[in-house]
Amino acid sequence: MDDTFRVSRDSLGEVRVPREALFGPQTQRAVANFPISGLRLSRRFIRAQGIIKWAAAHANKEVGALSPELADVIMKAADEVIDGRWDREFVVDVYQAGAGTSQNMNANEVIANRAQEILGAERGDVSVVHPNDHVNMAQSTNDTIHVAIHIAGAEAVSHDLLPAVAVVANTLEMKGHEWMGIVKSGRTHLQDAVPMRLGQEVNGWAGALKYWQAALESSVSKLYAIGLGGNAVGTGINAHPEYKSRAIRAVADKTGIAFRPPNNMFTFIQNLDAVLEISGLVRGLATAVGKIANDIRLLSSGPRTGLAELQLPAVQPGSSIMPGKVNPVMAEMMNMICYQVLGCDTTIQAAVGGAQLELNVMMPVIAFNFLHAIEILANGLTAFDTQALRGLKADREKVQGYVELSTAIATALNPYIGYDQAAIVAKTAFSEKKTVRQVVLDQHLMDEEQLAEALDLERLTHPES
Repeated sequence: MDDTFRVSRDSLGEVRVPREALFGPQTQRAVANFPISGLRLSRRFIRAQGIIKWAAAHANKEVGALSPELADVIMKAADEVIDGRWDREFVVDVYQAGAGTSQNMNANEVIANRAQEILGAERGDVSVVHPNDHVNMAQSTNDTIHVAIHIAGAEAVSHDLLPAVAVVANTLEMKGHEWMGIVKSGRTHLQDAVPMRLGQEVNGWAGALKYWQAALESSVSKLYAIGLGGNAVGTGINAHPEYKSRAIRAVADKTGIAFRPPNNMFTFIQNLDAVLEISGLVRGLATAVGKIANDIRLLSSGPRTGLAELQLPAVQPGSSIMPGKVNPVMAEMMNMICYQVLGCDTTIQAAVGGAQLELNVMMPVIAFNFLHAIEILANGLTAFDTQALRGLKADREKVQGYVELSTAIATALNPYIGYDQAAIVAKTAFSEKKTVRQVVLDQHLMDEEQLAEALDLERLTHPES
């Protein structure tokens, strides 16, 4: 007899399960059925599953549906899942049974087997703690997986993403303040434009981040509505009448987040509207971050043949063949993350639109993409801040040299000599490789005092207070 396996049973019959595994037969069937990607749902999602199982046992104990001994041991095992002790036991591929039945049973079996073990029984002894009858009491995959997405998403946005955005926005605002005295050439259409201050440009980046930060802060509470107790289709079949309110309150107490029942349980079970909305905001944030990363790459291009107005910290060699080359690797990383976030949102849009009748069975792929996008964007912003933005420097001489050479400052001459004459000055300056100042003086269009007033670059940029 092979001692590396134990024989377990489910409703379809016997299944050989690795002896040391905490999961059981339904999880093992899923491992065999879905050898697809090697991708698993995230730590935040597993934590959320543990919170749900803990809250369910707590509520069922309060209403008398579960004995105190069973409830307490299930809650103890669920606490271990919440703390990440058994993450290696969550082995079901992201691309799995619709709605996440395998994922839900993975949690039920791990907690049941761990509870059996705590009570001194053998793993797999469902007569002691049953994964369906006890751990999954008053629950369904259909409500718990959806609720886990909301719990994990709310925690990830609140505890990971929003703090990371705030830090980056603060770093950019500090840089903006530091560089407010540096006048530079603005650029539109990638061509020379009227002067501005480097601090104004960087404050524009910070403002874009704060826009999406405020939008997320305003909308994240949409995830606080959780339909725990809705069960299979929203009716709460097999659940005590007080189970729903007690279970949701237990989730709120456990997380410190004001989770609440949804306005309409059937709407909640059928749709993932809040996830779709928050994913769209995360996409918007990623779009803004990607623009900032692109701007920094462009402004730091060079060091000899590019713009080279900004200097990024050198964090690693840039080429396997070109000695001394240093690339904007942190900005490039940030761009890749942002593009991946856009892809995640596209998948979510399609999958949310795949709901049919009483259920959306695409929840595992929605959960993966939703939480993956939040995680990589939060982690990327943190790395971008520490490895790139904090050490970002401005080449004052280069910046100010460009603005003096720019033909676009001829715009400031419009009130004095008119648009048509100013256009001639700009073209002449470019063709003769002169500054606008030189051309105006050469052609005796204005006297030096008047010209100095017209081309007072400090005045032209009107710094904000």
